[in-house]
Amino acid sequence: MENQNIEYKESWQDEYLEWICGYANAHGGILFIGKDNDGITKGIDKPHELLKKIPDKITHTMGIIADVNLHHDGQNDYIEIIVEKYPSLVSYRGRYHYRSGNQMPSIWNC
Repeated sequence: MENQNIEYKESWQDEYLEWICGYANAHGGILFIGKDNDGITKGIDKPHELLKKIPDKITHTMGIIADVNLHHDGQNDYIEIIVEKYPSLVSYRGRYHYRSGNQMPSIWNC
C-alpha cells in the first residue's frame, strides 16, 4: 500500500526524479518501478538497462546516491529505489521538492 514513504509506479518516467528529490529532503522513502498502485508486480521492460540508467540520472541531476535494486518475484522483474534522508537540501533542476503525505512532492525555491 502506498503511503508517505512508499510509492508504486508501473514504468519509469524521468519525472519521478522529483519524487526521489522529495524523499531525500523529507524522511527518505522507497519508489518501486514495475508495480501497480496496489503493490502488485506488473514487470518492467529492459530491467538491466534501467538498473544502470536510473542511478546515473539520480547522481547526475541531484548529486546524491540511492540504492537501486533489481528484484524478481518469480514471474516479473521490478526495481526498488531506496532513498535516504539527506542531511542537507537536495535540488533537482534548481528546485527543491519535499514529500509530505502520499501526495506528489511540493516545490519551493530557496
